[in-house]
Amino acid sequence: MKKNFILTIALFATVTLSACSEIEDGVNRMDEWEDEKIEVDYPVSFVHPGIMHTNNDIERLREIVTNREQPGYGCYEIFASDARSKADYTLQGPYKEIYRGNDNGTRPSIQGKYESDFNAAYQNSVMYAVTQDEAHAKKATEILMAYANTLEAIVAGDQPLLAGIMGVKFMYAAEMMRYLYPKGMTDENFAKVCSMFKNIFVPILDDFMATPAYTNGNWGASVSMSYIAAAVLFNDLDMYKKAVDFYCNGIDNGTIRNYIDGETGQCQESGRDQAHAQLGLACLSVTCEIAYKQGTDLYGVLDNRLQKGYEYTAQYNAGHDDVPFKTWKDITGKYCSWTKISSDQRGVFRPVYEMVYNHYVNRKRGSMKYTKEVIDKIRPEGYYYEHFGFGTFLFNDKAK
Repeated sequence: MKKNFILTIALFATVTLSACSEIEDGVNRMDEWEDEKIEVDYPVSFVHPGIMHTNNDIERLREIVTNREQPGYGCYEIFASDARSKADYTLQGPYKEIYRGNDNGTRPSIQGKYESDFNAAYQNSVMYAVTQDEAHAKKATEILMAYANTLEAIVAGDQPLLAGIMGVKFMYAAEMMRYLYPKGMTDENFAKVCSMFKNIFVPILDDFMATPAYTNGNWGASVSMSYIAAAVLFNDLDMYKKAVDFYCNGIDNGTIRNYIDGETGQCQESGRDQAHAQLGLACLSVTCEIAYKQGTDLYGVLDNRLQKGYEYTAQYNAGHDDVPFKTWKDITGKYCSWTKISSDQRGVFRPVYEMVYNHYVNRKRGSMKYTKEVIDKIRPEGYYYEHFGFGTFLFNDKAK
């Protein structure tokens, strides 16, 4: 059973003028902001597991492996052979404090180590779901509990980005273990894991959403995906509504309205470089996928705007130069000097295309010409530390 939840998009002049006070050049996007209501459905109760994959999805993954169904099975072989998918993975941490980089040389570089741990928890939880080999469940649980019993803070710079990008994968693993392996993820253990998220990750996400916009859009997009994952994990409908509201009408560069131009699909970071443009799109898409599994269609918001963003980015990165570009005033007023699309990291594809293609084409029977062109170049998708990756296997519904 679902109720209709109406999100009113109201961008007040006093707020927007303040946010853009530093702007001098560029096309003013204020005139383009639509004053409209977005109608979505929200759940009365949550589906579990329900962060990216439900029980039905897990059955589909098992079917791909059992039948050696291509191209998914080829991607599964890559996934299963990755060191972070192994039940004998060696824990690199845990750490009392985690941070990105080395804090201007004042701290040891541990980013690659805890990121490896978080990804190993995620990947082993998938391996357990697919193979039902308890060794993988034990490994995922071991990693989760090691950090739940040790981690005290996310520190230094970029805390929201870390909490967003890494938090969602750790929450995924916790969700899978809670509902697929209760023998290991007991009530007591689950309470400890949730306490870690509630006391360390979520306050950072809350603070970001409460602070006037100050970053490029990939930050806000990563915050919304981790926040909606936490909402599902905690069975917290108010958090879920807050995540959906931020995605739809938050006054931030990382919302669907402000990250992607509704006419062309140009992204807020298209003039910066193609790595960050893909990162922002990927984070938005994860929010959509989690919401979709809970009965909320964010993929379709604003006339499938996410699809437009992917097609624009795929078109340029696949080698086509005939993409439009316009300079606009972003929400912060700090990123308004890009006058052309950036060729920096053009054609360096991240493994973030299959999931969105799966939705718009396999589920909805739409068309994504340029995204398909990219997929044909890079398939099967593999590992990347900031993304779920391996989409050729993990997001491969049967075409309807």
